[in-house]
Amino acid sequence: MAYPIHRKLVIAVSSSALFNLSESDKVFREKGEDGYREYQKINIDNTLEKGVAFPFIKRFLYLNEVFSDKEPVEVVLLSKNDPETGLRVFRSIKTYGLNISRAAFMTGRSPYEFIPAFNVSLFLSANTQDVVNAINAGFPAGMVMPSEITDDDKDKELRVAFDFDGVIADDESEKIFKGTNLDGFVSHEEENVDVPHNSGPLGVLFTKLAFMQELERKKKLADKSYERIIRISIVTARAAPTHERVVTTLKKWGVSADDTFFLGGMEKHRILEILKPHIFFDDQISHLKSSAGNVPMVHVPFGIANKESNKFN
Repeated sequence: MAYPIHRKLVIAVSSSALFNLSESDKVFREKGEDGYREYQKINIDNTLEKGVAFPFIKRFLYLNEVFSDKEPVEVVLLSKNDPETGLRVFRSIKTYGLNISRAAFMTGRSPYEFIPAFNVSLFLSANTQDVVNAINAGFPAGMVMPSEITDDDKDKELRVAFDFDGVIADDESEKIFKGTNLDGFVSHEEENVDVPHNSGPLGVLFTKLAFMQELERKKKLADKSYERIIRISIVTARAAPTHERVVTTLKKWGVSADDTFFLGGMEKHRILEILKPHIFFDDQISHLKSSAGNVPMVHVPFGIANKESNKFN
């Protein structure tokens, strides 16, 4: 029996994250709302190009095919469009075969307020202010950054990578680092090594993905030929000895990652370009770069690292 929505892992996505709307945005800026409406009407059957979040969303939805009796995940479209101008988005969704049926069309209004109504563990958008509004309201959200789209249909694995502080965990330790120095940060982490961090903006997403992996583990026990889909990685600037509190936190939460990289300040793109995640979450813009430009990056504007950028409202 399929899970009800309050038991599912739900991701909300805006049309700007799922598809490449650069041309549509240009029309809106140059011709206004009426010109935008007419443009979408004329192009209603022209399928939109894939956006930054598309490869991630497609593989995420594939979990419902693997666990068809439970259908444990769902994707909801949260859009500033009205239903009429949103018709092209849903026709593109149908063309690509994405199983997305629920949506909220807000006719110019930011949709972030409805994140809890849909039991959303992550809201992805290319609109900075919508994401900041969501974070300021205490909701899980991230802004997709421009990148080259790579979508290999033969690649069924879903690789998700997270920074730790300010993303999976709260920004307690980042506040210590910024308020003192590296030595003060190390001392604080050593003193609190057995104290788990509080959950950060994407802590629930991380733990629910770990639950999906538990479903996969059980499936593997029943079917030795089954190949796991989800691979979770943590890529953090921490290094020994501050790595211990990361391990302690995850252990107390009852979850774990498949790969954990403690980089000690090394540039993260050196790992990410080999890891090739379908999405990477970090709270610091300076860490969201790739020399090849082909790693889908998401900025989580949370906490002390984003104190100034969060002053939108």
